[in-house]
Amino acid sequence: MIRNKKAMLFCSQMILAGALITGAPCLASGDNGETSVFGSSDTKADDEVSDLSGEGQIHKPASLNAPDFTSDPNFVDDSTDNTYGYYTIMGTTTVSLAQMTSQYNAHGSEYPSASLKEGGAETIDDFCTIILEEANAEGVRGEVVFEQAMLETGWLQYGGDSGISQYNFAGLGTTGGGVQGVSYPDVRTGIRAQVQHLKAYACDESLNQDCVDTRFNMVQRGSAPYVEWLGQQENPNGGGWAAGANYGEKLLNLLSNLKEE
Repeated sequence: MIRNKKAMLFCSQMILAGALITGAPCLASGDNGETSVFGSSDTKADDEVSDLSGEGQIHKPASLNAPDFTSDPNFVDDSTDNTYGYYTIMGTTTVSLAQMTSQYNAHGSEYPSASLKEGGAETIDDFCTIILEEANAEGVRGEVVFEQAMLETGWLQYGGDSGISQYNFAGLGTTGGGVQGVSYPDVRTGIRAQVQHLKAYACDESLNQDCVDTRFNMVQRGSAPYVEWLGQQENPNGGGWAAGANYGEKLLNLLSNLKEE
């Protein structure tokens, strides 16, 4: 019995010494709170370690694309093809990438490349391409997303409650009084959230991509299918995106100018 105890004590000492020499995690805590001299059983092999270099950023899935519908010789702008003649939010994009970037450049604001490069949009072309890809994925008109982002951020210059580092391009969660609103890990996620929020207002269809809009379920689905109804004061259903007067009209003016580019 004494010999057995001595043998067990010797083995334990050898294991502990080996752990200290090799630098192995001698007493690592596992998920269940227990400890082990061999470390956690959940430790991954080198080839299984997650790549964290993106820091949570959403990268463009191969399935996303930004088609130029206007290049089709049979293209018809159906944005106001409805009983009211109002501008519908859902549908194909009726402008080209070149029109969007041209309007931005003509406005005269310097594109904040230094601030948005880290988020995946170094140029205005990059920014607008992401808009077209994300809008197309959900069937939302890209020009509506673009003009709303320009209106909400002052042509990406900000100055309101939210800051450019939040990648929040539509004032999501900025309820006034200094409330900064929602922050996103990159440009694409911020635009995707905006697209999904617009879709929530515009229709009752399900999302085609994973939901990143944390405020999606706060919306009365289908309560604002038209740009004209995005302003709460002009919405016959009493809801809407923004509380300020003539919100939809401001967007329409921008859209009209865009289509002249």
